[in-house]
Amino acid sequence: MHLAVVGLSHRTAPVEIRERLSIPEHSLESSLQTLRSNEQVLETSILSTCNRLEIYSLLRHPDEGVAAIRHFLASHSGLAGDDLHPHLFALHHEEAIQHLLRVSAGLDSLVLGEGQILSQVKKMYRLGQDHKSIGPILNRLLNQAVSTGKRVRSETNLGSGAVSISSAAVELAQLKVGQEKGIDDLVSLADETVAVVGAGRMGRLLIQHLQAKGAKRVTLVNRTVSRAESLAADFPDLGISCCGLEALDDQLKVSSLLFTSTGADEPIIDRVRLEAASRSERLMLIDIGVPRNISADAAEASAVQCFDVDDLKEVVERNVAARQELARQAEVLLDEDRQAFIDWWDGLEAVPTINRLRRHMEEIREQELLKALSRMGSDFSDRERKVVEALTKGLINKILHGPTTALRAPQPRSQRLTTMQSLERLFDLGNPSE
Repeated sequence: MHLAVVGLSHRTAPVEIRERLSIPEHSLESSLQTLRSNEQVLETSILSTCNRLEIYSLLRHPDEGVAAIRHFLASHSGLAGDDLHPHLFALHHEEAIQHLLRVSAGLDSLVLGEGQILSQVKKMYRLGQDHKSIGPILNRLLNQAVSTGKRVRSETNLGSGAVSISSAAVELAQLKVGQEKGIDDLVSLADETVAVVGAGRMGRLLIQHLQAKGAKRVTLVNRTVSRAESLAADFPDLGISCCGLEALDDQLKVSSLLFTSTGADEPIIDRVRLEAASRSERLMLIDIGVPRNISADAAEASAVQCFDVDDLKEVVERNVAARQELARQAEVLLDEDRQAFIDWWDGLEAVPTINRLRRHMEEIREQELLKALSRMGSDFSDRERKVVEALTKGLINKILHGPTTALRAPQPRSQRLTTMQSLERLFDLGNPSE
C-alpha cells in the first residue's frame, strides 16, 4: 500500500486551469465513487478550494495509481494531458504526509497562516467518512491533519493577525485605489460605492473587512434576498442595502468597487454585460470565486479594471516576511506530528506477524486445554471449565503483550523487520501470505 497526493495549487497553476479542475460539493460523491472504482485506489479523499485541487489516496501501486488519478483529472477537466500534466504535482509517502500537514496548518496557503483552510480540511475528512471513500489509513491521516492544524493555531501565533483571501481582496482594493490617487499605500474606502455579490462565508468576511477599512456605502447582492438581509442584519452600523441578482446590472452602473464570491459554475459578469452598463467612470472588479465569477473578457470593457485571486499575491507579499519566523516555529510542530503518523504507519507492518503469532498461540492453548479437560473427566463443572479457559487466555495475553508492544513501538524499520523475522523463525509462523 502506498500513500500519495496528486493535484495542483496556486503555486503550480493559474486560475484559468484551477477553475477547470474545481469540484463543487454536489459532485464530490460521484467523483469519489469514480476514483474508488479503480482497482488501484484503495482509499481516497478530495480537497477542492479556490486555490487548490488535491486528491489524497492510498494506492496499490504508486505509478499505476498516480496514472489512474491523472486520468481522472484529465477526464474531469476536459483538458488534454499536455495542457494539464505540467501543472500537476505528485508527492509520495512522507512527502505526501508532510504536504497535507502543511496545508492544514496554513503554511502552503496563498495567504500564509490563513485559517479557512483548516475548516476545508475538516470538510474533506467529513465528506470522506460520509461517502465511505476513506478507510483506516486516510482516516488516521486526516484526523492527524486536523489535529495538527489546531495545534499550530493554539501553540504558535501564526493564525493571529493573518490575512485571509477576503481581507487580501479588500487590501488589494485599498492598494489599487491608493495608486490611482498617487499613494503607494493602503487607503480608506470611505469614498467608494461598494457592491458584494454573494452572501456566503466569503461574502461575510468581505463585509467584515470592508467595514474595518472605512467603507460607508455597501450593497449586498445575492440570489436569495432573505439570506442577504440576514447577513446584513449582523452589521447594523454599516446600513447595508440588499437586492437580488436581477438587480446586478443596476449595481454595475452605480458601483465603483464590486467584489464577487459566489458558487456559480459559470461567469455571471462578462464584457457584454459591462458594456451594456454604459459606464464612464472607473469600475474595479475583484473576483475571489473559483470557478471565476467574472469572465476573462470583462477587462476589455471600457473604464473597467479586473482582478482575480491570482492578483492577490501583490498584497500577500507585503505580509509574508513578517510571518516567516512564525512559520518556522510551526514547521517544528509539523515534523513532530509527521513522525508520529509515520511511527503509527510503520507499526502496521508488524500486524500480520502479530496476528499469526496470536493465532499460533491460540491453537496451542486450545489443544492443551482440550487435553487437560479430557483428563478431568465429567466431574469438571461448567463454571470450573470457564475459570480454566479464562486463565489460559489471560496467560496467552500476558505472554504476547511484550512482543506485541515491542513490534509496534517506534523504531527504525530495519530493527522492526529483524524482530519480525526472528519471531517468525522461532515460532515457525510460516509464510506471511498464509
